Amino acid sequence: MSIKRVGVIGGGQLAWMMGDAAHKLGVELVVQTPSQNDPAVTIAQDTVFAPVDDGIATEILATKCDVITFENEFVNLDALSLLAHRGISFRPRLAALAPLLDKYDQRCYLRDLRLPVPRFLAINEDLNSLQSKIESLGFPVVLKSRRHGYDGQGTFIIPDWATLQHKLDAINTNKTAHQSLFLVEEFVPFARELAVVAARSVDGDVVAYPVVETQQEQQVCRLVIAPAEITGDQAAQIEAIAHTLLDSLQVVGVFGIELFLTTDGQVLVNEIAPRTHNSGHFSLDGCETSQFEQHLRAICGLPLGNPALKSNGAVMVNLLGYENSQSDYQDKRQQLAKIPQSYIHWYGKTESRPGRKLGHVTVLLDHQHRDEAIALAHTVESIWYPS
Repeated sequence: MSIKRVGVIGGGQLAWMMGDAAHKLGVELVVQTPSQNDPAVTIAQDTVFAPVDDGIATEILATKCDVITFENEFVNLDALSLLAHRGISFRPRLAALAPLLDKYDQRCYLRDLRLPVPRFLAINEDLNSLQSKIESLGFPVVLKSRRHGYDGQGTFIIPDWATLQHKLDAINTNKTAHQSLFLVEEFVPFARELAVVAARSVDGDVVAYPVVETQQEQQVCRLVIAPAEITGDQAAQIEAIAHTLLDSLQVVGVFGIELFLTTDGQVLVNEIAPRTHNSGHFSLDGCETSQFEQHLRAICGLPLGNPALKSNGAVMVNLLGYENSQSDYQDKRQQLAKIPQSYIHWYGKTESRPGRKLGHVTVLLDHQHRDEAIALAHTVESIWYPS
């Protein structure tokens, strides 16, 4: 079947960045998203205004497109499964999402594939019964919400047992359904954080983008350096992890894989994002085929494109909100545009607030030097953030 219309559950910047690729490939996008102000509304052929977990709205979306994909993972799998049983096509398939949406289930899935992960365990209501197991992980530990955590939300670094008890008591006092389940895992004293974006086609072909280094601030991605300065063996191991995971899940589409590189050179898988990913934004300007075009190619049954870099390297810097404002920061964006080989992507959000992703800047590099990339990132940040 020739796919001409793609439904996208979610209307944020990830869906918005599919717009140019859709136009290039002759594909129309139909978006399910709650607000008329969401970025992807401006590039969609049609829009269903509803929350992303509204299964009835997704049923309406299905009447307007040939296949449905996802901009984010905050979906109602039970409702979508009813639609899948009626012949509605989802890519990636729902069975590929099922073991990943709950972070504890995801950890178990990765462990069972014999992929390297930090030590972890689920938190149950009888916390005291777990004290010896938790202490065996060694403090500090990482406490994570099993569902609906992103950009550092629902993730806490816990220094000792008393703090863990206090934190869980405070959460349980004010808990919602989304906050009630947690896991705890060992804190990894990593040397660097890494990521790789990989895609798998309908025919089972897998391609991986260059492994990148990511730097976080308050658990939100601050910048990405492509390619990462790692050994050839480490890059090969990470690509093998991507192949194993995508083949096991029988994915169709793009996935992002976050990793730790430990101080002794070991690679551990941190988290899986079953969608296009912030660590791959550099590909819009830095690669032969962007991750967004790659995703559409995969789900539309087209041959996968070349993921290679077009230059010796690239650095991507997120433009994060630092104040509550309605400004579009036009002056700062004009200053950023003066940086040689810079490409600015502004998401068109109408409201700024601290930590919100408003846009990003990618700068292509003439030389593959980490120090040059970091210096350019600092130049971008010196323009963007108040002194």
